[in-house]
Amino acid sequence: MKFEIVKGKSEKQPYFWRIVSANGQTLAVSENYVQKSSAKSAVESVMKNAAGATIVDLT
Repeated sequence: MKFEIVKGKSEKQPYFWRIVSANGQTLAVSENYVQKSSAKSAVESVMKNAAGATIVDLT
């Protein structure tokens, strides 16, 4: 699994990140960011905090 920082087509907020599985499937996509550094900071935050996340079943 990996995080990819991508420059998209939006001129105002071109950067976003996505989580991609080992088989190449996109598992999650972020919101868009104005600066690449903001997208990178968000990735770092998810990596740091995701290990302690809980699963909430709302079904």
